[in-house]
Amino acid sequence: MERYFGSAWHEDLRRRVREFAEREVRPRIAEMETSRTVAHELSRLIARQGWIGVTISKEYGGMGAGHLAKTIIIEELARVSGAMGAMVQASQLGVAKIIHFGSRQQQASWLPRIAAGDCLPTIAVTEPESGGHVLGMGSTAVRDGDEYVLNGRKVFVGNSHVGDLHGVVVRTGEGSKGLSAFLVEADRPGFSLGELRPAMGLHGFSFGELIFDNCRVPAANLLGAEGQGLAVAYSSSILYGRPNLTAVSLGIHQAVFEETTALCIERERYGAPLGELASVKLKLGRMKSRLMTARLSAYHAVHLLDQGLPCDAELMNAKLLNVETSVDSARDGMEIHAASGLFTDRPMERYLRDAHHIYAPAGTSDIQLLRLGEVALGTAKGQWSERLADLVRTAEPPRREEQLEPAGHVG
Repeated sequence: MERYFGSAWHEDLRRRVREFAEREVRPRIAEMETSRTVAHELSRLIARQGWIGVTISKEYGGMGAGHLAKTIIIEELARVSGAMGAMVQASQLGVAKIIHFGSRQQQASWLPRIAAGDCLPTIAVTEPESGGHVLGMGSTAVRDGDEYVLNGRKVFVGNSHVGDLHGVVVRTGEGSKGLSAFLVEADRPGFSLGELRPAMGLHGFSFGELIFDNCRVPAANLLGAEGQGLAVAYSSSILYGRPNLTAVSLGIHQAVFEETTALCIERERYGAPLGELASVKLKLGRMKSRLMTARLSAYHAVHLLDQGLPCDAELMNAKLLNVETSVDSARDGMEIHAASGLFTDRPMERYLRDAHHIYAPAGTSDIQLLRLGEVALGTAKGQWSERLADLVRTAEPPRREEQLEPAGHVG
């Protein structure tokens, strides 16, 4: 399947990311799980591999390799650590707003830093009172001469506590045309972080609160034009958020399958491997089928995205299918592990906890189904993948002999 959508270069990329994840990420998981604090150093180390810039053009020092390559990077990191897969997907989500709506000056200023791993971007849309209802947000930006003054709060911001550059959507007017987006540097006066709250899973990853208290930013930090904030939020969520989160689920799903298969081979019951029991073999077969179908939907969707073809429905379906099947397989894996899966000396309970975290961002499963229903009825409101096709379409990935080392700084 991988060779059908990808190339030898993609296979080499997968190998390099997997080797890095096994060498640098896996030994740190126990500490992340115990401390439940943000993995600042590891996040920076991953960023310096150049992978945050996978969809940034070579003109700005990025890999220029497209969304399939991005999926493979996130998937392989999430296979070892859902938290670090989530970290990379959140920063790449922050890249989207600059690629799609940034001015030439903004792109020249920020994209090389992101590609080199010197800047971790975020995107901040959700608010405590409005949740996923974007038009219900209450945070504001008011023009004051050559500056805007921002006030309000954003929650569930991926990479909140490691981010250097926050893409913030706030209200500058009324209605759907009254939202605008701004780039806010993390060291700006009037900007602060809320206390990081411990969560069920993804330990090591931060998704917390940003606070703006008369935070002034230059008018030059406006992304696009006033009134384009809704487009910034939706396009970033649909074209990056859904496939990125799909990739995190896929990586967790792969880890669940590998861990459960290994147990079925190693552990004996009634004088034979556990996997020889018919009831266990059936569960394992369902897990394998789910994983194959989930990967097919994920790769197909981003393959279309890389071609600049309309694929909003495929992106919705991939997110829906991957989230639901990863949770289903994690539950089956826990049942096969039985009581041993409940203890932290095995990773199954971590996989189950982490898998649940991918449900809500970029739209819950119910939202994906509602939107797919609109597609079926012909009432969907256009396709973001079609509107931004020229910005999404990428060149062919590098030849195998190119980029044998990761882009950016290695440390």
